[in-house]
Parts: sequence; structure tokens; C-alpha cells
Amino acid sequence: MITLKGNNIYLRALEPEDLEFVFTIENNEMVWEVSNTQTPYSRFLIMQYLENADQDIYQAKQLRLAICKKDTFEAIGLIDLFDFDPKNHKAGIGIVIENQENRGQGIGKEALSLVIKYAFTHLNLHQLYANIGSNNEASLKLFTTFGFQKIGTKKDWNFYQGKYFDEDLFQLINTNI
Repeated sequence: MITLKGNNIYLRALEPEDLEFVFTIENNEMVWEVSNTQTPYSRFLIMQYLENADQDIYQAKQLRLAICKKDTFEAIGLIDLFDFDPKNHKAGIGIVIENQENRGQGIGKEALSLVIKYAFTHLNLHQLYANIGSNNEASLKLFTTFGFQKIGTKKDWNFYQGKYFDEDLFQLINTNI
């Protein structure tokens, strides 16, 4: 089981007890814009997902970790490696902090730092990429802080609340390989 520890948070594998937490995030329509979700998930589907969450990243092609506060042990967000491609040494990365009161405190920064280090050190990835809505200022700032570079814009890529929005593609190359 994976546990990555920072100063104020730790990242851990999902557990069956995370059902309500994951259910709440996956069914939050405010998150659907960034997750390309269009319909709600049932508790049953999430329960099935959690029952299989212990699959190795090489099998599942993804790794989803809960972001937890060290002082309260409370899960407050999720961070994912997805589209894991061991042949080409790359993966996508995404993050969501559930409640507004937990944002802007450096939690996302600490979580992203831990996963980047894990991806480059333990998974030997050459690169990570992130798809970020051009209007998502918080995520743009977060990812560029770590050296992610914008390599393109997908015009009118996402349709949300009756409007089209651009999505930027960011890439971070591991220069230590």
C-alpha cells in the first residue's frame, strides 16, 4: 500500500471506507468541468471501483491517491496518475481538493510535489502531462510552479454550461534521466 508523506499532508491508497468521500467528489457537478464527467456515479459503481483499487499501476494504468491532512487524518482531495504508459515512460496527472476552505493553503502544491517525485523516482517516468482548462487560474499557477510548460491549446475543447472553453496541454520532462 502506498503512503507518501509531506509536512502537512500525506497521500494514501484508497480504502473501502472512502466510499462516501469519493462519491461526493465524483458527483460534484463543479468538478465535472475538469473531469469530463457527464453523469452521476452510483455508490455501487464507486464501491466496485474501490474494491479493485488495490490493482497495481501496471495493471490498472492509473493510480488514485487520497490527499489527507496529517493533523486530522481527514481525506480532503484526490490526486491521480492516469493513462500510465510504462513503455513510453509517461502519465497524465490531475488533482482535486474537495472543499473551497482547503484550497489556497499549499495542500495541492505539497501533494503535487510528492506525486511528481514518486513518478520520476519510483516509476522512472520521463514525463508527466496535465490537461488544464484555460480559465482554471489556480491549476495553471499550481502546475507552472513546478515547471510544467504549456505545449499547446485545444480550442473549444470542453463544453460546459452552454459555452465552449479552451483546454491547455502542459508537460513536465524529467531532466534527471
